[in-house]
Amino acid sequence: MAGVVYSATGKRKTSVARVRITPGTGVITVNGHSIDAYFGRAALTIAAKAPLVETGTEARYDVVASLHGGGKSGQSGALRHGIARALVEADPSLKTDVKKAGHLSRDARMVERKKAGLKKARKRPQFSKR
Repeated sequence: MAGVVYSATGKRKTSVARVRITPGTGVITVNGHSIDAYFGRAALTIAAKAPLVETGTEARYDVVASLHGGGKSGQSGALRHGIARALVEADPSLKTDVKKAGHLSRDARMVERKKAGLKKARKRPQFSKR
């Protein structure tokens, strides 16, 4: 099973993560960097690794991810979503654990678009009586 590659796509806000996992030793590479070097903040790396940690497979798979769009926080959420989907593809018996933890559902919150005549999406111009 050395040449087996499981791939999935994760999304969050405007970020997209193309994730490939292979059986290995637990090395996570994001856009050519280690996950710690890429995100820089421990909270983001912990959030991204959550599906692997909760299923106890962090030392069984190597992860290679390509991220683009959005900011670091959205990319971390997209990576978590992609890893969860790839894990389920690799081992369908993990689906109940990953789904119960809430990692399979896409967080669909997006920035609301700006409307014509308004200053922002909902902010109205100041009312002037005269």
